[in-house]
Amino acid sequence: MPKISEKAGIMPASPIRKLVPYAEEAKRKGRKVYHLNIGQPDIHTPEAALDALKNMDLKVIEYSHSAGNESYRRKLAESYRKIGVEIDHNEIIVTTGGSEAVLFAFMSCLNPGEEVITFEPFYANYNGFAISAGVTIVPVRSYIENDFALPPISEIEKKITPKTKAIMICNPSNPTGALYSREELMQLRDIVKKHDLFLLSDEVYREFCYGEEHFSAMELEGIRDNVILLDSVSKRYSMCGVRIGALITHNREVLAAALKFAQARLCPPGLGQIAAEAALDTPKEYFGEVYNEYIARRDFMVNALNNMPGVYSPLPRGAFYSVVKLPIDDSDRFAQWLLEEFSYKNQTVMLAPATGFYFTPGGGKNEVRVAYVLKIEDLRNAMETLAEALKVYPGRVD
Repeated sequence: MPKISEKAGIMPASPIRKLVPYAEEAKRKGRKVYHLNIGQPDIHTPEAALDALKNMDLKVIEYSHSAGNESYRRKLAESYRKIGVEIDHNEIIVTTGGSEAVLFAFMSCLNPGEEVITFEPFYANYNGFAISAGVTIVPVRSYIENDFALPPISEIEKKITPKTKAIMICNPSNPTGALYSREELMQLRDIVKKHDLFLLSDEVYREFCYGEEHFSAMELEGIRDNVILLDSVSKRYSMCGVRIGALITHNREVLAAALKFAQARLCPPGLGQIAAEAALDTPKEYFGEVYNEYIARRDFMVNALNNMPGVYSPLPRGAFYSVVKLPIDDSDRFAQWLLEEFSYKNQTVMLAPATGFYFTPGGGKNEVRVAYVLKIEDLRNAMETLAEALKVYPGRVD
């Protein structure tokens, strides 16, 4: 029998989804599973988006332009201008989710074997996209002890080699909830300019910043052609399933390169673009309600976690995740044990082991990522269940 490819062999499983079979088995046994493992909000999708799908009168669902529908790109550009990011609709390529935007950026900006620096823990799927593109990820470690702040500039510069082509950030961060300030981005700008690198900026969670304004990498002066903005509607409008993202840049060469990859996959999802374009008309009140709801969920969950003996959660300043330190021997073993062997009041919790968000071997062994995407009533039950689990887990480490 022929062997699979080497690339397929080294492709990592998703730390967010790899335990799904165990969760399904727990549900078959009649247990309630609280999903804190994945960023799937229970917030309702805006009515404007749902109505656009219900009321569409298309006779044929056609291919769109490979860069996405012009009407959507024009409207999206205008929405960016309203928040101070000056772009033209021709500087946008609509992608199949933010995932494809990352992949297109890697393939357009880096050659196989070249390096992209990013800060761990980082969004786990960056690993898969890098392997797909033949790109090498070079991690710079951030630490829970200082709430996953940007590593010192000296540590970043130590990792720059002749193969370094880009620095990648996620701001606010998935998985940590950290938020980089304007001053920190200015420091990164100086490194990018000094070494003539690309700055790939994943800003999917920009609406979810708590206590301070989001500052986009597109607003940085002096590196206009170095910045590649990566975006998605999944979290902003709570419609992860429409799979619509965007790659945005002023760099004409990158746009032309990315468009060729876009042409190879024909076009982004047609129905998703209809929903995404309509969602841009969502009233401000929607975001106000969502913002307040996430603040309440964050504060409840972090307080509950930090009241558990041996547990520490930083206070996330953005997104809707936290990487949490637990008194356990192995986060992968613990997460599987919760689903396979543990039950409290006939319920259990699904977590994402943080090992999958680290590149460095051994990173995240006593950490998990939790997503506060459930209503507070469910979070209360989930936190009570987790607290009881930690009391009886055989691999507890005090």
